[in-house]
Amino acid sequence: MARSIQPVAKRCKALGISPAALGYSKKTTTRNPKGQMRRKQSEYGLQLQEKQKVKFIYGVLERQFKNYFDMAQRRPGQTGENLLSILESRLDNVVFRLGFAMTRAEARQLVSHGHFTVNGKRVNIPSFLVKPGMVVTLKETSKSLEKIKANLEDNSFRQPPKWIEYDANNQIAKIVAVPAREDIDMPIEEHLIVELYSK
Repeated sequence: MARSIQPVAKRCKALGISPAALGYSKKTTTRNPKGQMRRKQSEYGLQLQEKQKVKFIYGVLERQFKNYFDMAQRRPGQTGENLLSILESRLDNVVFRLGFAMTRAEARQLVSHGHFTVNGKRVNIPSFLVKPGMVVTLKETSKSLEKIKANLEDNSFRQPPKWIEYDANNQIAKIVAVPAREDIDMPIEEHLIVELYSK
């Protein structure tokens, strides 16, 4: 399985994202302290950077990202908002949003190791797209894992998004709606991605 092995702190600095916003609260970098003095970016450069930022946030590689964009174009509504909704609907993102993992990369690993079920069936595909009506559950045998317990405790302050109905006592989450644009708290300008792909 292809994966990105770029240094997180360095990539965050290049894309203008706070590592803490992605769950990497202890990541910092002193590399290129005068990085803000770079020359003004072109329109294409801004569009490309926005695409790279969204790919990095959700841990998606190029081909899969293009497939998601094509899927978003086929859906009714605004393409940019559809794209973010699709990315938010990934199972690894749901696991991250519920606090089972500190980062999306860790959530991806938990899903790959088969710790979660969807509608009672084990799903080990991080890119699995959840839909309204589906129920995501932590497996009974995984509830005793110290790592998951620690993550839930550390993330107890994190509220689940409005499109997920979550029973914290039983670790059961029901998808009640499609993720809306206002549910996404990252500073993303999706219109730049749409402009990039429409050239």
